[in-house]
Amino acid sequence: MRVALHAEWTKIRTVPSPLWLLVGTVAATVALSAGATSVVNCTASGCGGDTTKLSLMGVYIGQALVAILAVLIVSGEYGSGMIRTTLAAVPRRAIAFAAKAITLTGVVAVGGTVAVLGSVLAGRLVLPDLGDQALSLTNGPAMRAVVGTVLYLILIALLSLGIATAMRDSATSIGIVLGLLYIVPILVQTISDPYWQRLLQKIAPMSAGLAVQATTDLHSLPISPWAGLGVTAAWAIAALSVGGLLLRMRDA
Repeated sequence: MRVALHAEWTKIRTVPSPLWLLVGTVAATVALSAGATSVVNCTASGCGGDTTKLSLMGVYIGQALVAILAVLIVSGEYGSGMIRTTLAAVPRRAIAFAAKAITLTGVVAVGGTVAVLGSVLAGRLVLPDLGDQALSLTNGPAMRAVVGTVLYLILIALLSLGIATAMRDSATSIGIVLGLLYIVPILVQTISDPYWQRLLQKIAPMSAGLAVQATTDLHSLPISPWAGLGVTAAWAIAALSVGGLLLRMRDA
């Protein structure tokens, strides 16, 4: 495992695209979050609404770059033929796959933490009238939203890794991941039945997982914050299981 981890880390840090995608994730997340908070009108009584969730809105676009990064880690090797070298160097495919997942988790954890903390800082700077509690990391709900958002980005990366391993093709994998993330919420808006709306929001990886960002009116959520993150984790586990199984069964 140690050799496999070193190999995966070497591949990630010596190829420019992962670094640029991480930088893009941070920049896009912070920029969108700052833009979202800049349109809020604050009064002496406060800014109203869930300002913590609003300050983390940049994750809606940042997650797409994280997904692309995860897909390219696998599909890029299939496209170039490097996957044969990888599997020749690490014949135990489960070890090779686990090394990719662990390395990806570490990289996204660092980039996601920078992006999320940058978004919170941007929110505090743009909304100076919030006081000490709204975007303070000493505030329990706000801290849960921050930690949960970082975990959400990691889960989206692992979900994308599993799908890319199963599909092997960059365009197809990216299309499937982005479809799961963005098309399902759009479909929810076209359904008039409240029961089915709520059900789709409970099982969709994005709408369920991002419930962890909510800090107010939790009773109105279709699913509780940590349970929603658990749904996203279930999607990631399922994708990794399928991807890992197909990696072991098929030829490189």
